Amino acid sequence: MNSQTLFKDRIAVLGTMHQKERVIAPLLEKELGIKVTVPENFNTDKFGSFTREIDRPGSQIEAARLKVQQALLLTGENLGIASEGSFAPHPSLPCISTNREVVIFLDRKNNLEIVGEELSLSSNHNHLKVSNLEQAFDFAEKIGFPEHGLCVMLSDYPKDNSEIIKGITTEEALTEAINEGLSKSPTGKVHLETDMRAMYNPTRMKNIEKATLNLIEKINSVCPNCSTPGFSIVQRIPGLPCEWCGTPTTLTRSVVYKCQKCGCRKEELFPDGKQFADPSQCLYCNP
Repeated sequence: MNSQTLFKDRIAVLGTMHQKERVIAPLLEKELGIKVTVPENFNTDKFGSFTREIDRPGSQIEAARLKVQQALLLTGENLGIASEGSFAPHPSLPCISTNREVVIFLDRKNNLEIVGEELSLSSNHNHLKVSNLEQAFDFAEKIGFPEHGLCVMLSDYPKDNSEIIKGITTEEALTEAINEGLSKSPTGKVHLETDMRAMYNPTRMKNIEKATLNLIEKINSVCPNCSTPGFSIVQRIPGLPCEWCGTPTTLTRSVVYKCQKCGCRKEELFPDGKQFADPSQCLYCNP
């Protein structure tokens, strides 16, 4: 059993309304031999919006799963794909924002769910309250406008779309949106932020591409026992010894792979190619 055998010439429906097929479809079609289609009038905003007028149901992966399940229900297909992004402080460097992208691959015919991921420091996710056009255009220049779009909102947490102008990609549109927002604002300020929808954010689109490549890597990793795709890491075990004193550190010493079909498990030592940790990572040598 391999990915070509399981997926070749099958139709896969991609649940998106933000043109993610531009990066996801070519990679999966080339590597798996599938045909990716996008359902018409498929509204993914109901599963949560970056501008916060609609809350995301559940976790990031749960939201992606709901998208793909809805896409399969709508089209009647049994092979589906969806992605979901999030932006949050880095777990080790809280002052730095990160973009986590997941791409979920659901095969109901073979009862498989495989998730590709990318955690990237590459993101222009940002926001600012502005009271005039000069402040707005200074912010726009810093975030890579007009290649990267912008949103103007009356408040940090808008009630609905009537308080938001999205997809701003020209100086004229930005000027009009700022002036309109300021004319309605009771505080004399408007909330300006990056439009994080994929088609308006090429930096994020690149991270979705990387998550798709990670998905392909996992699909091509097959179980040594039953050859099922998706033989991937389920646990990271710390304890990589310090190069100077041999004390176990918090760095990964081994990883555990598991098959979701037969339950086969395999431990692999030194997955990062290093048998010892740098002494700077040792709590004994570098307290």
